[in-house]
Amino acid sequence: MEQVPEDWQRGLVIVAHPDDIEYGAAAAVARWTGQGKHIRYVLASSGEAGIAGLPPNQAGPLREAEEIAAAKAVGVDEVEFLGYPDGRIEESLALRRDLARAIRQHRPDMVVLFNFGGTWQPGYLNSADHRAVGRAALDAIADAANEWIFPELGGLPIWSARWAAVAGPVVTHAVDVTDSFDAALESIAAHGRYLAALSSDPMAEQARAIVERATEPVEGFAAARAVGFELFYFGG
Repeated sequence: MEQVPEDWQRGLVIVAHPDDIEYGAAAAVARWTGQGKHIRYVLASSGEAGIAGLPPNQAGPLREAEEIAAAKAVGVDEVEFLGYPDGRIEESLALRRDLARAIRQHRPDMVVLFNFGGTWQPGYLNSADHRAVGRAALDAIADAANEWIFPELGGLPIWSARWAAVAGPVVTHAVDVTDSFDAALESIAAHGRYLAALSSDPMAEQARAIVERATEPVEGFAAARAVGFELFYFGG
Protein backbone atom coordinates (compact mmCIF):
# COMPACT_ATOMS: atom_id res chain seq x y z
CA MET A 1 0.00 0.00 0.00
CA GLU A 2 1.52 3.31 -1.11
CA GLN A 3 1.56 6.59 0.77
CA VAL A 4 -0.63 9.41 -0.56
CA PRO A 5 1.74 11.94 -2.20
CA GLU A 6 2.62 14.81 0.11
CA ASP A 7 4.90 16.92 -2.11
CA TRP A 8 2.31 19.66 -2.45
CA GLN A 9 1.31 22.83 -0.61
CA ARG A 10 -2.29 23.68 -1.55
CA GLY A 11 -5.28 21.39 -1.10
CA LEU A 12 -9.01 21.73 -1.66
CA VAL A 13 -11.59 19.50 0.02
CA ILE A 14 -14.95 19.30 -1.80
CA VAL A 15 -17.95 17.57 -0.20
CA ALA A 16 -21.73 17.74 -0.17
CA HIS A 17 -22.54 18.37 3.51
CA PRO A 18 -21.18 19.57 6.85
CA ASP A 19 -19.77 16.50 8.66
CA ASP A 20 -18.74 14.63 5.46
CA ILE A 21 -15.12 15.63 6.00
CA GLU A 22 -15.20 14.67 9.66
CA TYR A 23 -16.54 11.20 8.83
CA GLY A 24 -13.72 10.72 6.33
CA ALA A 25 -10.65 12.84 5.74
CA ALA A 26 -10.37 15.18 8.76
CA ALA A 27 -7.51 13.28 10.39
CA ALA A 28 -5.52 13.46 7.15
CA VAL A 29 -6.32 17.16 6.85
CA ALA A 30 -4.96 17.71 10.36
CA ARG A 31 -1.73 15.93 9.40
CA TRP A 32 -1.35 18.04 6.28
CA THR A 33 -2.04 21.41 7.90
CA GLY A 34 0.47 20.38 10.56
CA GLN A 35 3.00 20.10 7.74
CA GLY A 36 2.25 23.71 6.78
CA LYS A 37 -0.02 22.95 3.84
CA HIS A 38 -2.84 25.39 3.03
CA ILE A 39 -6.23 23.68 2.74
CA ARG A 40 -9.65 25.13 1.99
CA TYR A 41 -13.09 23.50 2.28
CA VAL A 42 -15.90 23.85 -0.27
CA LEU A 43 -19.31 22.40 0.64
CA ALA A 44 -22.06 22.18 -1.94
CA SER A 45 -24.83 22.51 0.66
CA SER A 46 -25.26 23.73 4.22
CA GLY A 47 -26.78 20.45 5.38
CA GLU A 48 -30.04 22.22 6.14
CA ALA A 49 -32.17 19.07 5.70
CA GLY A 50 -30.02 17.02 8.03
CA ILE A 51 -31.62 17.46 11.46
CA ALA A 52 -35.04 15.91 12.07
CA GLY A 53 -37.46 18.34 13.69
CA LEU A 54 -35.34 21.42 13.00
CA PRO A 55 -36.52 23.54 10.03
CA PRO A 56 -33.95 24.12 7.27
CA ASN A 57 -33.84 27.87 7.88
CA GLN A 58 -32.58 27.13 11.41
CA ALA A 59 -30.55 24.00 10.69
CA GLY A 60 -28.56 25.53 7.82
CA PRO A 61 -26.87 28.34 9.79
CA LEU A 62 -26.31 26.01 12.74
CA ARG A 63 -24.62 23.38 10.62
CA GLU A 64 -22.50 25.97 8.84
CA ALA A 65 -21.27 27.22 12.23
CA GLU A 66 -20.50 23.67 13.33
CA GLU A 67 -18.52 23.00 10.14
CA ILE A 68 -16.51 26.20 10.50
CA ALA A 69 -15.60 25.14 14.07
CA ALA A 70 -14.79 21.62 12.86
CA ALA A 71 -12.49 23.04 10.19
CA LYS A 72 -10.60 25.20 12.68
CA ALA A 73 -9.94 22.13 14.84
CA VAL A 74 -7.83 20.66 12.03
CA GLY A 75 -6.17 23.89 10.93
CA VAL A 76 -8.51 25.04 8.15
CA ASP A 77 -9.65 28.68 8.19
CA GLU A 78 -11.44 29.00 4.84
CA VAL A 79 -14.83 27.31 4.42
CA GLU A 80 -17.17 28.10 1.52
CA PHE A 81 -20.82 27.01 1.18
CA LEU A 82 -22.25 27.02 -2.34
CA GLY A 83 -25.93 26.96 -1.36
CA TYR A 84 -27.10 23.90 -3.29
CA PRO A 85 -30.23 22.28 -1.77
CA ASP A 86 -29.40 19.60 0.76
CA GLY A 87 -30.80 16.24 -0.35
CA ARG A 88 -31.60 17.46 -3.87
CA ILE A 89 -28.19 18.12 -5.40
CA GLU A 90 -27.92 17.14 -9.05
CA GLU A 91 -24.80 16.31 -11.04
CA SER A 92 -25.32 19.35 -13.25
CA LEU A 93 -23.25 21.60 -15.48
CA ALA A 94 -23.95 24.42 -13.03
CA LEU A 95 -22.39 22.43 -10.20
CA ARG A 96 -19.39 21.49 -12.33
CA ARG A 97 -18.92 25.16 -13.24
CA ASP A 98 -19.09 26.31 -9.62
CA LEU A 99 -16.60 23.67 -8.55
CA ALA A 100 -14.30 24.46 -11.47
CA ARG A 101 -14.44 28.10 -10.36
CA ALA A 102 -13.40 27.12 -6.83
CA ILE A 103 -10.53 25.04 -8.19
CA ARG A 104 -9.29 27.91 -10.34
CA GLN A 105 -9.57 30.31 -7.42
CA HIS A 106 -7.74 28.14 -4.91
CA ARG A 107 -5.31 26.47 -7.37
CA PRO A 108 -4.85 23.20 -5.46
CA ASP A 109 -2.40 20.47 -6.31
CA MET A 110 -4.47 17.98 -4.29
CA VAL A 111 -8.28 17.79 -4.34
CA VAL A 112 -9.86 15.65 -1.63
CA LEU A 113 -13.32 14.16 -2.20
CA PHE A 114 -15.80 11.95 -0.35
CA ASN A 115 -17.05 8.56 -1.52
CA PHE A 116 -19.20 9.02 -4.63
CA GLY A 117 -19.73 5.36 -5.44
CA GLY A 118 -23.18 3.79 -5.45
CA THR A 119 -22.71 2.08 -2.09
CA TRP A 120 -20.57 2.03 1.04
CA GLN A 121 -20.59 -1.74 0.99
CA PRO A 122 -23.02 -4.26 -0.49
CA GLY A 123 -26.50 -3.45 0.71
CA TYR A 124 -25.71 0.07 1.99
CA LEU A 125 -26.68 2.77 -0.49
CA ASN A 126 -24.60 5.93 -0.68
CA SER A 127 -26.32 9.33 -0.51
CA ALA A 128 -27.54 10.82 -3.79
CA ASP A 129 -25.81 14.07 -2.82
CA HIS A 130 -22.50 12.29 -2.26
CA ARG A 131 -22.77 10.63 -5.65
CA ALA A 132 -23.63 13.87 -7.45
CA VAL A 133 -21.05 16.11 -5.79
CA GLY A 134 -18.16 13.67 -6.00
CA ARG A 135 -18.68 12.88 -9.67
CA ALA A 136 -19.19 16.54 -10.55
CA ALA A 137 -16.05 17.50 -8.61
CA LEU A 138 -13.93 14.90 -10.37
CA ASP A 139 -15.11 16.25 -13.72
CA ALA A 140 -14.59 19.83 -12.52
CA ILE A 141 -10.89 19.14 -11.97
CA ALA A 142 -10.58 18.53 -15.71
CA ASP A 143 -12.93 21.43 -16.50
CA ALA A 144 -10.75 23.84 -14.50
CA ALA A 145 -7.81 22.99 -16.76
CA ASN A 146 -9.72 23.60 -20.02
CA GLU A 147 -10.25 27.16 -21.20
CA TRP A 148 -13.15 26.25 -23.50
CA ILE A 149 -15.60 24.27 -21.32
CA PHE A 150 -16.79 27.17 -19.15
CA PRO A 151 -15.75 30.34 -21.01
CA GLU A 152 -17.72 32.41 -18.49
CA LEU A 153 -14.88 31.67 -16.07
CA GLY A 154 -12.44 33.38 -18.40
CA GLY A 155 -11.48 35.92 -15.77
CA LEU A 156 -9.84 33.12 -13.80
CA PRO A 157 -6.71 31.49 -15.24
CA ILE A 158 -7.03 27.79 -15.94
CA TRP A 159 -5.56 25.44 -13.36
CA SER A 160 -4.43 21.82 -13.48
CA ALA A 161 -4.54 19.91 -10.21
CA ARG A 162 -2.21 16.93 -9.90
CA TRP A 163 -4.32 14.47 -7.92
CA ALA A 164 -7.73 13.75 -6.45
CA ALA A 165 -7.89 11.60 -3.31
CA VAL A 166 -11.28 10.05 -2.56
CA ALA A 167 -12.02 8.98 1.02
CA GLY A 168 -14.18 5.89 0.78
CA PRO A 169 -14.31 2.11 0.58
CA VAL A 170 -11.93 1.81 -2.40
CA VAL A 171 -8.37 2.21 -1.11
CA THR A 172 -5.24 2.45 -3.25
CA HIS A 173 -3.17 4.77 -1.01
CA ALA A 174 -3.11 5.75 2.65
CA VAL A 175 -2.01 8.42 5.10
CA ASP A 176 -0.58 7.83 8.58
CA VAL A 177 -2.85 9.76 10.96
CA THR A 178 -1.66 8.26 14.24
CA ASP A 179 -0.61 11.67 15.54
CA SER A 180 -3.73 13.55 14.39
CA PHE A 181 -6.41 11.37 16.02
CA ASP A 182 -7.12 13.92 18.77
CA ALA A 183 -7.53 16.79 16.29
CA ALA A 184 -9.96 14.68 14.25
CA LEU A 185 -11.87 13.88 17.43
CA GLU A 186 -12.19 17.57 18.26
CA SER A 187 -13.33 18.21 14.70
CA ILE A 188 -16.25 15.76 14.69
CA ALA A 189 -17.18 16.81 18.24
CA ALA A 190 -17.86 20.30 16.86
CA HIS A 191 -21.00 18.82 15.24
CA GLY A 192 -22.67 18.52 18.64
CA ARG A 193 -26.23 19.40 17.65
CA TYR A 194 -26.09 17.16 14.60
CA LEU A 195 -24.75 14.20 16.59
CA ALA A 196 -27.41 14.72 19.26
CA ALA A 197 -30.07 14.36 16.56
CA LEU A 198 -28.55 11.11 15.32
CA SER A 199 -28.42 9.23 18.60
CA SER A 200 -29.15 9.51 22.31
CA ASP A 201 -25.71 8.06 23.05
CA PRO A 202 -23.30 10.49 24.74
CA MET A 203 -21.74 12.78 22.16
CA ALA A 204 -18.19 11.95 23.26
CA GLU A 205 -18.83 8.25 22.66
CA GLN A 206 -20.31 8.92 19.22
CA ALA A 207 -17.40 11.15 18.23
CA ARG A 208 -14.78 8.62 19.30
CA ALA A 209 -16.54 5.79 17.48
CA ILE A 210 -16.70 7.84 14.27
CA VAL A 211 -13.00 8.72 14.33
CA GLU A 212 -11.97 5.20 15.26
CA ARG A 213 -13.88 3.85 12.23
CA ALA A 214 -12.46 6.53 9.93
CA THR A 215 -8.88 5.85 11.03
CA GLU A 216 -8.78 2.06 11.26
CA PRO A 217 -5.48 0.50 10.17
CA VAL A 218 -5.22 -0.01 6.41
CA GLU A 219 -4.11 -3.44 5.28
CA GLY A 220 -0.58 -3.38 3.94
CA PHE A 221 0.18 0.09 5.36
CA ALA A 222 2.42 0.36 8.41
CA ALA A 223 0.54 2.78 10.67
CA ALA A 224 -1.47 2.33 13.85
CA ARG A 225 -4.07 4.77 12.51
CA ALA A 226 -4.58 5.55 8.82
CA VAL A 227 -7.02 7.09 6.36
CA GLY A 228 -7.35 5.26 3.06
CA PHE A 229 -7.99 6.96 -0.28
CA GLU A 230 -8.52 6.06 -3.90
CA LEU A 231 -6.02 8.22 -5.79
CA PHE A 232 -6.77 9.68 -9.24
CA TYR A 233 -4.03 11.23 -11.37
CA PHE A 234 -4.33 14.37 -13.49
CA GLY A 235 -1.95 16.22 -15.72
CA GLY A 236 -0.95 19.05 -13.42
